Formats: sequence, C-alpha cells, structure tokens
Amino acid sequence: MGFFITAFNEIFFHPLLNALVFLTSVLPFYDLGLAVIILTILVRLVLFPFTHHSIKAQTKMRSLEPEIARIRDEHKHNQEEQARRIMALYKEHGVNPFSGCVMLLVQLPLLIALYRVFLVDVEDMGRYLYPFVSLPDSMHTVFLGVIHLTETSIFLAALSGITQFIQMKLAVPASSANIKQKPDISSMMTSQMTYVMPGIIFAIGLQFPAAVSLYWTTMNLFAIIHEMIVRKKAEAIRATYKHEQGRELKNI
Repeated sequence: MGFFITAFNEIFFHPLLNALVFLTSVLPFYDLGLAVIILTILVRLVLFPFTHHSIKAQTKMRSLEPEIARIRDEHKHNQEEQARRIMALYKEHGVNPFSGCVMLLVQLPLLIALYRVFLVDVEDMGRYLYPFVSLPDSMHTVFLGVIHLTETSIFLAALSGITQFIQMKLAVPASSANIKQKPDISSMMTSQMTYVMPGIIFAIGLQFPAAVSLYWTTMNLFAIIHEMIVRKKAEAIRATYKHEQGRELKNI
C-alpha cells in the first residue's frame, strides 16, 4: 500500500500542487482563486479526450432508448435474448455500454489528486514544492474581494451543489415521455443520485475550505458547457438525418 501511496503522490499530487503554486506566483497579485480556476480548467483540458468520449457514448445510448425499449417489450419473457439483441444494437451503432466506467477509472486518480491539492493549507504548501518552484511571499486568498478561500463559504458550497445538479440533469435527462417502459433499479438509483449528490457536494463544501468548492464549481461549469455542446451537435445531426436510421449516431 505504501508503494501505491508514494506513486500516487509523485505522479499526481505533487505535480498538481506545484502547478498551483507556480500559477499563483506568476498571476497578478498572487491570486490563489484565479490559480485554482486556471488549474482546474487545465486539468479538464487534459482529461477532455476521455470525458468527450464518455459523453458521446452516453448521448448515443440515450438516442437508442426507444429501440432498447422496443426490444425489452418484445422479449420481456426471454432475458437472454433481450440482452443479446441489446448488445447487438450497441455493436451496430459502435456503442460501448461500459465506456463510462472505463473513463471514470482513467480520470479518478487525477481528480482525487486535484481535490487533495485544494485541501492543503497555504502554510503547508512549502513542504511539497520542487526545488525550482518558490512559494510567493504572500498569496491573495480572498477571491473576488469577499470570499476567503482558506475558510468555508456557504455561497460557494451552494453554488457547487447547484452546478452539480445542473450537470447531472444534463448528463442523465429524463427519458422521453413517449417511451413507455418500467423503470429499472439502475434508472431509479440514477434519478435519486441526481438529487442526493448535489446535497452531498453542498455538505462537503461546508466542511472544507472554499477553494475546494471553487474547484468543484469550475469543474461542473466546464462539464455543463461541454455537455451542452455535445447535445446540441447530436440534436442537429438527428434533425438532419432523422430519415436515415442509425447514421446520426455514427457522426456524433
């Protein structure tokens, strides 16, 4: 276990913390809040190929919901045939239903490390710095002149919860009203998490420095914009090729 912790720190945690300090040292007024936002965006850009692939897969799967509902209805008494036909449908349209899990595993270490970075007190940052990175003489830790990033902030905690809710609603929209199917355990859990997860994020924000909530809010806003762009493109393609079954999915 010690080896994995050391590897995690050396590969993810220390580089990100040094990047945060470096950004702070080169920004006007040594603004920690602006450095948090820039670092979060940079990390999201590094993860962009993985998150984009995952969002495209989710969009394709949502587009296939009517066909999946039809298969489930036609083969409701034969679970094996139902599963076989659904997997064949996924294969036909180039969809990997497990891609979301794979992408999450790829992103998780980096996101955890980034989260840990914003939990480090400014006074303790010097312990983790590389020899060529210097801690600024002073860091401007008051974001927008009113929010102390080293203290808890109800405003940022609430904003992180609200943006988390919006992001989850966009990522997992309600199924079309025209699709009549019995809700399964997975869909019910997903629906519940859409409302529970923002509350958890809000509660976490009330327990940790505001820098953590600022990081989470920035990450959510990036994800919201990304999701909206992908959905808009998918809707435009479906509208253009609505008479050509399946073609729109392969061009998202």
